[in-house]
Amino acid sequence: MTKSTLTPFSLLILLSTASPALAQTQAAQRPSGQAGSAVSPSAISTPGSTTASNADYRLVVGDKLRIEVYKDTQLSQSLQVRPDGKVTLPLIGDVTAEGRTSAELRDSLVASLKEYNTNPVVTVIVVETVPPMFYVMGEVNAPGSLPLKGQITVLQALAMAGGFKDFAKRNKIMIQRKGAAGMTTVKFDYNDAVKGNGQVVYLRPGDTIIVP
Repeated sequence: MTKSTLTPFSLLILLSTASPALAQTQAAQRPSGQAGSAVSPSAISTPGSTTASNADYRLVVGDKLRIEVYKDTQLSQSLQVRPDGKVTLPLIGDVTAEGRTSAELRDSLVASLKEYNTNPVVTVIVVETVPPMFYVMGEVNAPGSLPLKGQITVLQALAMAGGFKDFAKRNKIMIQRKGAAGMTTVKFDYNDAVKGNGQVVYLRPGDTIIVP
């Protein structure tokens, strides 16, 4: 009975011959759309990860924040957004918080602290939020303030305000919106919106709809 002996050289030939078949088997087992491509960490959803709606939350007056500056207990503060929309930190002074996301506020603080620290590490945590509101005024049947629960379009907001009075100029509605850069005005044409023309406009906390 003859024994067959595999030398290292013959083993290498066998492995190189088998590798194409193995690669084809692995490719067949991959889900579609992932062949040969790496999945970025940002594309992986994990339990407890921040949803897009949470990430896009914009700070309003009264929100309570915890600002942590790594290895700096004096700069780390528990703050509340003041009626003027700002918070105050040592060294930096007043910083606009209203209308910004927590990430935008963090980036602003990092930029300001670079004057004192070459590589500041800042974390902004929204500890407590106040119920967001929006406002409707002018030629509507029930003007006033209303709670902003979830995503509400301008059309829905106008319906919540009781609809229009007889002489309302529906094609000249304005939305006043306060952001990090100050107050901006968004024009809204109700007549076009009900026809499905243009983009759907969603309200943000603190928006004021003005119906002339």
